[in-house]
Amino acid sequence: MRLSEALRINQQPAPPGAPHKTLHLLCGFTPLHLETFLKAYARLHFSDARLSIAAGLYGDLEGNLQRALEQPAEGAVVVFEWSDVDARLGLRASAGWSAATLADIEQQAAEKLSRLETALARLAQLTPVALLAPTLPLPPLTYFPPVRTSAFELALRSLLLNFLTRVCRSKGVRLVNEAALALRSPLAERHDVKLDLQAGFPYTLPHAAKIAHLSLACLFPPVPKKGLITDLDDTLWKGILGEAGVSGVSWSLDHHSQAHALYQQALASLAESGVLLAIVSKNDPHLVRQALARPDILLDPTHVFPIEAGWGAKSEPIGRILETWNVAADSVIFIDDSPMELAEAASRHPGLECLRFPAEDPAALLDLLFLLRERFGKSELREEDRIRLASLRSHTERLSQTPPAAASPDFLARLNAKLTLRYSTGDDDRAFELVNKTNQFNLNGRRYTAREWHSYFEQPGAFLVTAAYEDRFGPLGEIAALAGRQQPECIQVDMWVMSCRAFSRQIEFHVLHSLFRKYSPAPLAFAFTKTDRNGPLQEFFSRFAPAGFPDACFQLAASAFHQACPTLFHDVVETV
Repeated sequence: MRLSEALRINQQPAPPGAPHKTLHLLCGFTPLHLETFLKAYARLHFSDARLSIAAGLYGDLEGNLQRALEQPAEGAVVVFEWSDVDARLGLRASAGWSAATLADIEQQAAEKLSRLETALARLAQLTPVALLAPTLPLPPLTYFPPVRTSAFELALRSLLLNFLTRVCRSKGVRLVNEAALALRSPLAERHDVKLDLQAGFPYTLPHAAKIAHLSLACLFPPVPKKGLITDLDDTLWKGILGEAGVSGVSWSLDHHSQAHALYQQALASLAESGVLLAIVSKNDPHLVRQALARPDILLDPTHVFPIEAGWGAKSEPIGRILETWNVAADSVIFIDDSPMELAEAASRHPGLECLRFPAEDPAALLDLLFLLRERFGKSELREEDRIRLASLRSHTERLSQTPPAAASPDFLARLNAKLTLRYSTGDDDRAFELVNKTNQFNLNGRRYTAREWHSYFEQPGAFLVTAAYEDRFGPLGEIAALAGRQQPECIQVDMWVMSCRAFSRQIEFHVLHSLFRKYSPAPLAFAFTKTDRNGPLQEFFSRFAPAGFPDACFQLAASAFHQACPTLFHDVVETV
């Protein structure tokens, strides 16, 4: 982004009645153009809000962190350079670079980093923090020639590394990857020495733009995609299976096909983090099973489901896979070496991200692997990620055993299901994740920032109820969340989501049954909004309002619920 573009974006008026949002920009130098770029990128992210950047005082990073604790914000971008660790490490100080000075700097740096660590941890308890470590080189402080590293420099870098390692493990702090910045902003093109000396702003415009972009992406990452569908021939392996045979396809250095080994490793890693994997291939199913069973394959075939091998257009099995996974096309990536196959799939499944496997271009392959990390990356792995594939398989098995009758209460009774409902006041990261990524069973489609989420539960009478489920087919983990507020005349329900993996298990009935039991006789007032994705929830509500219900708010009385509620079989445990 150019500065002129950033200024144009910032000058555009906010929509009428737009809510106000604030971001902290915390640094020790003059924020200047960095503030301009950050506000522009933030306005693109929060397109429906009036946005302001709260910047601190020059030369006082530690004080700026303390003052930010008193001002609520959606998030904080913390950018510091060596001069924020000790002013004598910058160009604007004149305290000398003697040996005695350097020894004192090392001691003071350790103490300063310790205080910054404490302040960052406190701030991260209130709002998410994106932290960027020093991006500029140290000045020539020692008598060593620039091509040789001094013990002083190593000591400072050791202090910094230990500090960043500890901070990175703090909940709520997200460290911007220096390697990602280096790919976009070469070291020699970062420092504007003249502007640093004259105005206290140390960055060139391109470098400031890259810092703003990456910091905001780190602070507000996109919702990860859910699944990846891959081709086989000249994609998962080199060669055509039907021609080369099971032993003829390859993925190794010896056969000049290491690109496919790297791809297999990447897919195996994605599967381990809970990404759904499937295969679509124009091949003989028997040969495919044999090839996937080779002992040297790097992708465990048990981590792939389903596997579609046949001879028709690939868009058809892709459609079946999406239906089996019960996910939308825009949550899935399809990878194939054939542009024609990719185009055909894209035409039949709008929203499906179709990427070509670049077998003959190693650099492009590495770019693809980084892109997959970008699309599927997440801040942490949860138990729900670990069991996702197993629960999907069990769901498919359960459907195959379900009697053809419409209700099948006997089948539900045989599930030996246990539902754990937990009431709390919002301290649940998994519930926050569910609300921000669920589409089909979603009360209104609204997404929340971390600050909005915490503010909601600071309201009087606000509560959160989450549902964790398991049956004889295995556990699903935490799969539903409902947030509401106790009002004088009703229970106001503002959020309600449920994972697609939990459909058709009566969990939604149990949640409402629990609410009526806990808050009876108050009715439930749902802040419902019809979206183009929440058809399953609309269908559920239609059970209680066959004549239709308004978009703005749907109110349900206990008597109407109990009249339409089917017989419930699960063992329910409520906890606090």
